[in-house]
Amino acid sequence: MLYATTSPADKRRVLRERLASGELLRFPGAFNPLSARLIERKGFEGVYISGAVLAADLGLPDIGLTTLTEVAGRGQQIARMTELPAIIDADTGFGEPMNVARTIQTLEDAGLAGAHIEDQVNPKRCGHLDGKAVVDSDTAVKRIRAAVDARRDPNFLVMARTDIRAVEGLDAAIDRAKALVDAGADAVFPEAMRDLGEFEAMRRALDVPVLANMTEFGKSELFSTEQLRSAGINIVIWPVSLLRMAMGAAERALDDLTDKGHLRDRLSEMQHRADLYDLIDYEQYNRFDTNIFDFTIER
Repeated sequence: MLYATTSPADKRRVLRERLASGELLRFPGAFNPLSARLIERKGFEGVYISGAVLAADLGLPDIGLTTLTEVAGRGQQIARMTELPAIIDADTGFGEPMNVARTIQTLEDAGLAGAHIEDQVNPKRCGHLDGKAVVDSDTAVKRIRAAVDARRDPNFLVMARTDIRAVEGLDAAIDRAKALVDAGADAVFPEAMRDLGEFEAMRRALDVPVLANMTEFGKSELFSTEQLRSAGINIVIWPVSLLRMAMGAAERALDDLTDKGHLRDRLSEMQHRADLYDLIDYEQYNRFDTNIFDFTIER
């Protein structure tokens, strides 16, 4: 009832332990707090919070327009609703190294288990679009060092994302990733890898966990969890998938309202009221007030 009972510190500790085990951790992207609870209900290991989703939720493109306050606020709303650890997209850290330091502490306070900082030039672009630009190695390293030095909980996961593959190629991406690990990154997010062989090369080159981004309609092939597991990947995210599914369903429903004037043909596709009330734990609120939950829902 209400919010998760697992503390942020415990979520971070569990994430670290599971990463150390070498298993593949699955982090679907939550587009709101309720979807985070559904991710937990379905047995996944964590929740991912995408910057692209946070921007889209505000009706904005993913080009660095969101602020730290907006990202941290929404991150807190999502993270506190699930017992799972949540990793959030912190873009370029919202400024210079001092801003990156403040970003990390703000996200710690919001209850997140970790965040990734990328090496794009600000304003950034979606990682799977053409025309990206990355900062020099010194700037990228300073961002990660600032993030690592700023955290107060040593279990808060500082992940370095590098977008240099699309700009300078795989060898440059491996070199950049190694430099970011030397700067203190706990894990690496190599964006826009082209094929499984590139993920395998990154895995062989690094001694920290590696994340694979399985976003649809992008530069990377959509590999299965079994393929990624065999390549030695430690975390896989589907950052925008649930939002895309939800928006696709919403568009079809609106088309039916326009064409037919009703949604009777879509009832089987909807989450039933009973399932929604079960997911939000409606009945448990009866402990506080028996007048709140005093009904039965027929299926």
